[in-house]
Amino acid sequence: MTKLDQLIKDLCPNGVEYKPVEEVCEKVFSGGTPSTGRSEFYNGTIPWLRSGEVNFNVITKTEQFITQAGYENSSAKYIKEKSVLLAMTGATVARSAVNEIKLTANQSVCAMEVKKCMNYKFLYYFIANSYYKIKGKAQGALTSLNLAMIKQIKVPVPPLAVQNEIVRILDTFTELTAELTAELTAELTARKQQYEYYKETLIDEICNKAELKKFGDIATIARGASPRPISKFVTNAKNGVNWIKIGDVEVGNKYITKSKEKITPEGAKQSKKVKVGDFVLSNSMSFGRPYIMKIDGCIHDGWLSISNFQQCFIPDFLYYLLGSVTIQNEMAKRASSGTVRNLNADIVKNLVLPIPPIEEQERIVKILDRFEALCNDISVGLPAEIKARQQQYEYYRNKLLTFK
Repeated sequence: MTKLDQLIKDLCPNGVEYKPVEEVCEKVFSGGTPSTGRSEFYNGTIPWLRSGEVNFNVITKTEQFITQAGYENSSAKYIKEKSVLLAMTGATVARSAVNEIKLTANQSVCAMEVKKCMNYKFLYYFIANSYYKIKGKAQGALTSLNLAMIKQIKVPVPPLAVQNEIVRILDTFTELTAELTAELTAELTARKQQYEYYKETLIDEICNKAELKKFGDIATIARGASPRPISKFVTNAKNGVNWIKIGDVEVGNKYITKSKEKITPEGAKQSKKVKVGDFVLSNSMSFGRPYIMKIDGCIHDGWLSISNFQQCFIPDFLYYLLGSVTIQNEMAKRASSGTVRNLNADIVKNLVLPIPPIEEQERIVKILDRFEALCNDISVGLPAEIKARQQQYEYYRNKLLTFK
Protein backbone atom coordinates (compact mmCIF):
# COMPACT_ATOMS: atom_id res chain seq x y z
CA MET A 1 0.00 0.00 0.00
CA THR A 2 1.35 3.43 -0.95
CA LYS A 3 1.60 6.34 1.45
CA LEU A 4 -1.32 8.01 -0.35
CA ASP A 5 -3.48 4.89 -0.09
CA GLN A 6 -2.74 4.69 3.63
CA LEU A 7 -3.60 8.37 4.14
CA ILE A 8 -6.91 8.00 2.31
CA LYS A 9 -7.73 4.84 4.26
CA ASP A 10 -6.92 6.51 7.60
CA LEU A 11 -8.24 10.04 7.02
CA CYS A 12 -11.17 9.75 4.59
CA PRO A 13 -12.29 6.09 4.42
CA ASN A 14 -15.89 7.05 3.64
CA GLY A 15 -15.10 9.40 0.77
CA VAL A 16 -14.43 13.09 0.27
CA GLU A 17 -16.76 16.07 0.40
CA TYR A 18 -17.02 18.27 -2.72
CA LYS A 19 -17.50 22.01 -2.21
CA PRO A 20 -17.95 24.99 -4.56
CA VAL A 21 -14.82 27.00 -5.34
CA GLU A 22 -16.22 30.01 -3.46
CA GLU A 23 -16.28 27.95 -0.24
CA VAL A 24 -12.63 26.91 -0.42
CA CYS A 25 -11.33 30.36 -1.39
CA GLU A 26 -10.98 33.59 0.55
CA LYS A 27 -11.52 35.56 -2.67
CA VAL A 28 -12.57 34.83 -6.25
CA PHE A 29 -12.25 37.90 -8.44
CA SER A 30 -11.21 39.16 -11.87
CA GLY A 31 -8.77 41.90 -12.76
CA GLY A 32 -9.08 45.10 -14.73
CA THR A 33 -7.44 47.10 -17.49
CA PRO A 34 -6.25 50.71 -17.29
CA SER A 35 -7.62 53.01 -19.98
CA THR A 36 -5.88 52.20 -23.23
CA GLY A 37 -4.16 54.98 -25.09
CA ARG A 38 -2.90 56.53 -21.84
CA SER A 39 0.85 56.06 -21.96
CA GLU A 40 1.24 57.13 -18.33
CA PHE A 41 -0.64 53.98 -17.27
CA TYR A 42 1.72 51.49 -18.93
CA ASN A 43 5.41 50.45 -18.91
CA GLY A 44 5.60 50.80 -15.16
CA THR A 45 6.85 48.38 -12.50
CA ILE A 46 3.66 46.55 -11.42
CA PRO A 47 3.32 43.08 -13.07
CA TRP A 48 0.09 42.96 -15.10
CA LEU A 49 -1.05 39.59 -16.48
CA ARG A 50 -3.13 39.01 -19.61
CA SER A 51 -5.27 35.92 -20.22
CA GLY A 52 -3.09 34.79 -23.12
CA GLU A 53 -0.25 34.18 -20.64
CA VAL A 54 -2.36 31.69 -18.64
CA ASN A 55 -1.51 28.33 -20.16
CA PHE A 56 -1.11 25.52 -17.59
CA ASN A 57 2.06 27.15 -16.29
CA VAL A 58 3.73 28.77 -13.31
CA ILE A 59 3.77 32.58 -13.60
CA THR A 60 7.08 34.04 -12.41
CA LYS A 61 6.95 37.17 -14.59
CA THR A 62 4.54 38.99 -16.88
CA GLU A 63 4.95 40.37 -20.38
CA GLN A 64 3.56 43.77 -19.46
CA PHE A 65 3.73 46.15 -16.48
CA ILE A 66 1.54 49.03 -15.42
CA THR A 67 2.25 52.13 -13.34
CA GLN A 68 0.75 52.99 -9.97
CA ALA A 69 -1.50 55.49 -11.79
CA GLY A 70 -2.58 52.68 -14.15
CA TYR A 71 -3.32 50.41 -11.21
CA GLU A 72 -5.46 53.09 -9.58
CA ASN A 73 -7.24 53.78 -12.88
CA SER A 74 -8.17 50.12 -13.41
CA SER A 75 -10.41 47.93 -11.30
CA ALA A 76 -7.51 45.49 -10.91
CA LYS A 77 -6.66 44.21 -7.44
CA TYR A 78 -3.38 42.73 -6.33
CA ILE A 79 -3.35 38.94 -6.50
CA LYS A 80 -1.47 37.20 -3.70
CA GLU A 81 1.34 34.79 -4.43
CA LYS A 82 0.30 31.12 -4.60
CA SER A 83 -3.11 31.81 -6.09
CA VAL A 84 -4.84 29.86 -8.85
CA LEU A 85 -5.49 31.75 -12.10
CA LEU A 86 -8.04 30.92 -14.77
CA ALA A 87 -8.42 32.50 -18.22
CA MET A 88 -12.02 33.61 -18.66
CA THR A 89 -12.00 34.41 -22.38
CA GLY A 90 -9.80 34.43 -25.47
CA ALA A 91 -7.67 31.71 -27.03
CA THR A 92 -6.68 30.30 -23.62
CA VAL A 93 -10.18 30.27 -22.11
CA ALA A 94 -10.48 27.72 -19.25
CA ARG A 95 -6.72 27.21 -19.06
CA SER A 96 -5.20 27.67 -15.65
CA ALA A 97 -1.94 28.63 -13.96
CA VAL A 98 -0.43 29.43 -10.56
CA ASN A 99 1.50 32.57 -9.71
CA GLU A 100 4.69 32.67 -7.68
CA ILE A 101 4.77 36.48 -7.60
CA LYS A 102 2.41 39.20 -6.43
CA LEU A 103 0.75 40.68 -9.52
CA THR A 104 -2.31 42.27 -11.10
CA ALA A 105 -4.27 41.04 -14.09
CA ASN A 106 -6.73 42.16 -16.73
CA GLN A 107 -10.48 41.55 -16.60
CA SER A 108 -10.15 38.27 -18.53
CA VAL A 109 -8.25 36.57 -15.70
CA CYS A 110 -9.93 35.10 -12.64
CA ALA A 111 -7.89 34.81 -9.44
CA MET A 112 -8.69 32.27 -6.70
CA GLU A 113 -6.99 32.92 -3.35
CA VAL A 114 -7.39 29.74 -1.30
CA LYS A 115 -8.34 29.24 2.36
CA LYS A 116 -6.21 27.28 4.82
CA CYS A 117 -8.24 24.12 4.10
CA MET A 118 -6.90 24.03 0.53
CA ASN A 119 -3.42 23.53 -0.90
CA TYR A 120 -3.30 26.02 -3.77
CA LYS A 121 -1.51 23.56 -6.02
CA PHE A 122 -4.11 20.87 -5.30
CA LEU A 123 -6.80 23.30 -6.49
CA TYR A 124 -4.69 24.16 -9.55
CA TYR A 125 -4.22 20.52 -10.50
CA PHE A 126 -7.93 19.85 -10.10
CA ILE A 127 -8.90 22.91 -12.19
CA ALA A 128 -6.36 21.93 -14.88
CA ASN A 129 -7.68 18.37 -14.88
CA SER A 130 -11.22 19.75 -15.38
CA TYR A 131 -10.20 21.87 -18.39
CA TYR A 132 -12.58 20.36 -20.96
CA LYS A 133 -15.51 20.33 -18.54
CA ILE A 134 -14.94 23.98 -17.60
CA LYS A 135 -14.38 25.03 -21.21
CA GLY A 136 -17.70 23.41 -22.10
CA LYS A 137 -19.44 25.93 -19.85
CA ALA A 138 -18.03 28.92 -21.76
CA GLN A 139 -20.81 30.91 -23.42
CA GLY A 140 -21.49 33.71 -25.86
CA ALA A 141 -19.89 34.96 -29.05
CA LEU A 142 -16.60 35.50 -27.22
CA THR A 143 -16.73 32.03 -25.62
CA SER A 144 -16.26 33.34 -22.10
CA LEU A 145 -16.64 32.24 -18.50
CA ASN A 146 -18.04 34.43 -15.75
CA LEU A 147 -17.27 34.61 -12.05
CA ALA A 148 -20.61 33.08 -11.07
CA MET A 149 -19.80 29.94 -13.08
CA ILE A 150 -16.30 29.66 -11.65
CA LYS A 151 -17.44 30.11 -8.05
CA GLN A 152 -19.80 27.14 -8.42
CA ILE A 153 -17.23 24.66 -9.75
CA LYS A 154 -17.29 21.71 -7.34
CA VAL A 155 -13.90 20.58 -6.04
CA PRO A 156 -12.98 17.70 -3.70
CA VAL A 157 -11.70 18.72 -0.27
CA PRO A 158 -9.77 15.82 1.24
CA PRO A 159 -7.72 16.43 4.41
CA LEU A 160 -4.65 18.60 3.86
CA ALA A 161 -2.31 15.65 4.40
CA VAL A 162 -3.94 13.90 1.43
CA GLN A 163 -3.83 17.05 -0.69
CA ASN A 164 -0.16 17.60 0.11
CA GLU A 165 0.79 14.04 -0.84
CA ILE A 166 -1.11 14.29 -4.15
CA VAL A 167 0.62 17.60 -4.89
CA ARG A 168 4.00 16.03 -4.10
CA ILE A 169 3.31 13.15 -6.51
CA LEU A 170 2.00 15.40 -9.27
CA ASP A 171 4.85 17.90 -8.86
CA THR A 172 7.35 15.06 -9.30
CA PHE A 173 5.41 13.59 -12.23
CA THR A 174 5.09 17.05 -13.84
CA GLU A 175 8.82 17.66 -13.54
CA LEU A 176 9.74 14.25 -14.96
CA THR A 177 7.23 14.61 -17.80
CA ALA A 178 8.55 18.09 -18.65
CA GLU A 179 12.15 16.85 -18.66
CA LEU A 180 11.32 13.88 -20.85
CA THR A 181 9.23 15.99 -23.22
CA ALA A 182 12.11 18.49 -23.51
CA GLU A 183 14.53 15.66 -24.31
CA LEU A 184 12.17 14.15 -26.88
CA THR A 185 11.50 17.57 -28.41
CA ALA A 186 15.23 18.21 -28.73
CA GLU A 187 15.62 14.78 -30.34
CA LEU A 188 12.75 15.54 -32.72
CA THR A 189 14.33 18.87 -33.68
CA ALA A 190 17.61 17.10 -34.39
CA ARG A 191 15.81 14.45 -36.45
CA LYS A 192 14.08 17.11 -38.52
CA GLN A 193 17.37 18.88 -39.17
CA GLN A 194 18.89 15.53 -40.15
CA TYR A 195 15.92 14.84 -42.42
CA GLU A 196 16.21 18.22 -44.15
CA TYR A 197 19.92 17.71 -44.72
CA TYR A 198 19.41 14.17 -46.02
CA LYS A 199 16.53 15.25 -48.27
CA GLU A 200 18.56 18.04 -49.86
CA THR A 201 21.60 15.78 -50.32
CA LEU A 202 19.52 13.01 -51.88
CA ILE A 203 17.69 15.33 -54.28
CA ASP A 204 20.89 17.16 -55.27
CA GLU A 205 22.76 13.91 -55.87
CA ILE A 206 20.22 12.44 -58.26
CA CYS A 207 19.30 15.72 -59.91
CA ASN A 208 22.91 16.52 -60.80
CA LYS A 209 22.77 13.57 -63.20
CA ALA A 210 19.31 14.28 -64.58
CA GLU A 211 18.08 15.92 -67.78
CA LEU A 212 17.19 19.61 -67.38
CA LYS A 213 14.14 21.35 -68.83
CA LYS A 214 12.24 24.58 -68.30
CA PHE A 215 9.22 23.99 -66.12
CA GLY A 216 6.94 25.80 -68.55
CA ASP A 217 7.91 23.36 -71.33
CA ILE A 218 6.71 20.31 -69.39
CA ALA A 219 3.77 21.68 -67.39
CA THR A 220 0.86 24.11 -67.64
CA ILE A 221 1.38 27.02 -65.23
CA ALA A 222 -1.26 29.72 -64.79
CA ARG A 223 -2.32 32.37 -62.34
CA GLY A 224 -5.59 32.13 -60.44
CA ALA A 225 -8.41 34.62 -60.93
CA SER A 226 -11.07 36.15 -58.69
CA PRO A 227 -14.63 37.01 -59.70
CA ARG A 228 -15.39 40.51 -58.45
CA PRO A 229 -16.83 41.51 -56.14
CA ILE A 230 -16.20 38.15 -54.51
CA SER A 231 -18.98 38.68 -51.94
CA LYS A 232 -21.48 38.49 -54.78
CA PHE A 233 -20.40 34.96 -55.67
CA VAL A 234 -19.87 33.30 -52.26
CA THR A 235 -22.62 30.73 -51.67
CA ASN A 236 -23.82 27.95 -49.36
CA ALA A 237 -25.73 26.22 -52.15
CA LYS A 238 -25.11 22.53 -52.81
CA ASN A 239 -23.88 23.27 -56.33
CA GLY A 240 -21.24 25.66 -55.00
CA VAL A 241 -17.62 25.20 -56.12
CA ASN A 242 -14.79 25.01 -53.58
CA TRP A 243 -13.17 28.45 -53.26
CA ILE A 244 -9.62 27.78 -52.07
CA LYS A 245 -7.92 30.53 -50.13
CA ILE A 246 -4.41 30.70 -48.71
CA GLY A 247 -5.93 30.81 -45.24
CA ASP A 248 -7.46 27.37 -45.81
CA VAL A 249 -4.08 25.64 -45.52
CA GLU A 250 -1.45 25.53 -42.81
CA VAL A 251 2.29 25.71 -43.34
CA GLY A 252 3.61 22.17 -43.16
CA ASN A 253 0.56 20.57 -44.79
CA LYS A 254 1.18 18.70 -48.00
CA TYR A 255 -2.37 18.53 -49.31
CA ILE A 256 -5.38 20.81 -49.65
CA THR A 257 -8.36 18.74 -48.56
CA LYS A 258 -11.10 21.30 -47.91
CA SER A 259 -12.17 24.90 -48.37
CA LYS A 260 -14.05 27.09 -45.92
CA GLU A 261 -16.12 28.79 -48.63
CA LYS A 262 -17.71 28.00 -51.97
CA ILE A 263 -18.55 30.19 -54.94
CA THR A 264 -21.38 29.94 -57.44
CA PRO A 265 -20.93 28.22 -60.83
CA GLU A 266 -21.10 31.70 -62.38
CA GLY A 267 -18.23 32.83 -60.18
CA ALA A 268 -16.26 29.72 -61.09
CA LYS A 269 -16.43 30.70 -64.76
CA GLN A 270 -14.52 33.88 -63.90
CA SER A 271 -11.92 32.07 -61.82
CA LYS A 272 -9.24 29.42 -62.44
CA LYS A 273 -10.30 25.81 -61.92
CA VAL A 274 -7.99 23.21 -60.42
CA LYS A 275 -8.58 19.50 -60.01
CA VAL A 276 -7.40 16.66 -57.81
CA GLY A 277 -3.69 16.03 -58.44
CA ASP A 278 -2.88 19.57 -59.58
CA PHE A 279 -0.41 21.69 -57.65
CA VAL A 280 -0.92 25.21 -56.35
CA LEU A 281 1.77 27.69 -55.25
CA SER A 282 1.15 30.86 -53.26
CA ASN A 283 2.54 33.73 -55.33
CA SER A 284 2.90 36.45 -52.71
CA MET A 285 3.66 36.81 -48.99
CA SER A 286 5.08 33.37 -48.03
CA PHE A 287 5.28 32.51 -51.70
CA GLY A 288 6.44 29.33 -53.39
CA ARG A 289 5.09 26.81 -50.91
CA PRO A 290 3.73 23.83 -52.91
CA TYR A 291 0.46 22.06 -52.10
CA ILE A 292 -1.15 19.09 -53.85
CA MET A 293 -4.89 19.31 -54.50
CA LYS A 294 -7.04 16.57 -52.98
CA ILE A 295 -10.24 18.36 -54.01
CA ASP A 296 -11.50 20.11 -57.14
CA GLY A 297 -12.14 23.83 -56.90
CA CYS A 298 -11.21 27.34 -57.97
CA ILE A 299 -8.27 29.52 -56.95
CA HIS A 300 -7.95 33.29 -56.73
CA ASP A 301 -5.09 35.42 -58.04
CA GLY A 302 -3.00 34.80 -54.93
CA TRP A 303 -2.29 31.31 -56.27
CA LEU A 304 -0.52 29.79 -59.26
CA SER A 305 -1.74 26.44 -60.61
CA ILE A 306 0.51 23.71 -62.02
CA SER A 307 -0.98 20.88 -64.07
CA ASN A 308 -0.22 18.49 -66.95
CA PHE A 309 3.22 17.57 -65.56
CA GLN A 310 2.58 13.83 -65.16
CA GLN A 311 4.65 12.73 -68.18
CA CYS A 312 7.79 14.00 -66.46
CA PHE A 313 7.06 13.92 -62.72
CA ILE A 314 5.17 11.87 -60.20
CA PRO A 315 3.36 14.31 -57.88
CA ASP A 316 5.16 13.35 -54.65
CA PHE A 317 8.59 13.79 -56.21
CA LEU A 318 7.62 17.16 -57.66
CA TYR A 319 6.40 18.16 -54.20
CA TYR A 320 9.79 17.39 -52.66
CA LEU A 321 11.62 19.04 -55.55
CA LEU A 322 9.65 22.30 -55.43
CA GLY A 323 10.03 22.42 -51.64
CA SER A 324 13.79 21.86 -51.77
CA VAL A 325 16.13 24.61 -50.61
CA THR A 326 17.66 24.94 -54.08
CA ILE A 327 14.34 25.58 -55.86
CA GLN A 328 12.92 27.69 -53.02
CA ASN A 329 16.01 29.91 -53.07
CA GLU A 330 15.83 30.24 -56.84
CA MET A 331 12.18 31.34 -56.67
CA ALA A 332 12.97 33.81 -53.90
CA LYS A 333 15.87 35.28 -55.86
CA ARG A 334 13.79 35.77 -59.00
CA ALA A 335 10.78 37.12 -57.11
CA SER A 336 12.98 39.71 -55.37
CA SER A 337 14.07 41.33 -58.63
CA GLY A 338 10.93 43.50 -58.84
CA THR A 339 9.63 46.33 -56.67
CA VAL A 340 7.29 43.93 -54.85
CA ARG A 341 8.29 40.37 -53.96
CA ASN A 342 5.92 38.46 -56.18
CA LEU A 343 6.06 35.03 -57.75
CA ASN A 344 4.37 35.31 -61.13
CA ALA A 345 3.66 32.59 -63.68
CA ASP A 346 6.58 33.60 -65.95
CA ILE A 347 9.08 33.17 -63.12
CA VAL A 348 7.84 29.65 -62.40
CA LYS A 349 7.68 28.76 -66.11
CA ASN A 350 11.34 29.73 -66.51
CA LEU A 351 12.60 27.60 -63.62
CA VAL A 352 14.99 24.97 -64.93
CA LEU A 353 14.18 21.65 -63.26
CA PRO A 354 16.00 18.29 -63.30
CA ILE A 355 13.90 15.34 -64.50
CA PRO A 356 15.19 12.02 -63.13
CA PRO A 357 13.76 8.75 -64.48
CA ILE A 358 10.37 7.86 -63.00
CA GLU A 359 11.75 4.79 -61.20
CA GLU A 360 14.36 6.99 -59.49
CA GLN A 361 11.65 9.46 -58.48
CA GLU A 362 9.64 6.61 -56.95
CA ARG A 363 12.66 5.36 -55.02
CA ILE A 364 13.39 8.81 -53.56
CA VAL A 365 9.75 9.37 -52.63
CA LYS A 366 9.61 6.05 -50.79
CA ILE A 367 12.70 6.95 -48.73
CA LEU A 368 11.64 10.52 -47.96
CA ASP A 369 8.04 9.60 -47.13
CA ARG A 370 9.25 7.10 -44.56
CA PHE A 371 11.71 9.58 -43.02
CA GLU A 372 9.13 12.37 -42.98
CA ALA A 373 6.61 10.12 -41.24
CA LEU A 374 9.11 9.37 -38.48
CA CYS A 375 9.55 13.10 -37.92
CA ASN A 376 6.04 14.40 -38.40
CA ASP A 377 3.34 11.73 -38.24
CA ILE A 378 1.57 11.86 -34.89
CA SER A 379 0.98 8.10 -35.02
CA VAL A 380 4.64 7.03 -35.29
CA GLY A 381 8.07 8.01 -34.05
CA LEU A 382 9.00 10.72 -31.58
CA PRO A 383 5.85 12.88 -31.86
CA ALA A 384 3.81 9.84 -30.81
CA GLU A 385 6.15 9.27 -27.86
CA ILE A 386 5.72 12.89 -26.73
CA LYS A 387 1.94 12.59 -27.04
CA ALA A 388 1.94 9.25 -25.16
CA ARG A 389 3.89 10.75 -22.25
CA GLN A 390 1.43 13.63 -21.98
CA GLN A 391 -1.54 11.25 -22.09
CA GLN A 392 0.06 9.07 -19.44
CA TYR A 393 0.53 12.11 -17.19
CA GLU A 394 -3.08 13.22 -17.70
CA TYR A 395 -4.35 9.69 -16.99
CA TYR A 396 -2.56 9.45 -13.62
CA ARG A 397 -3.47 13.02 -12.70
CA ASN A 398 -7.12 12.20 -13.30
CA LYS A 399 -6.85 9.02 -11.18
CA LEU A 400 -5.21 10.89 -8.31
CA LEU A 401 -7.86 13.63 -8.35
CA THR A 402 -10.91 11.36 -8.50
CA PHE A 403 -12.53 10.56 -5.16
CA LYS A 404 -15.66 8.78 -4.06
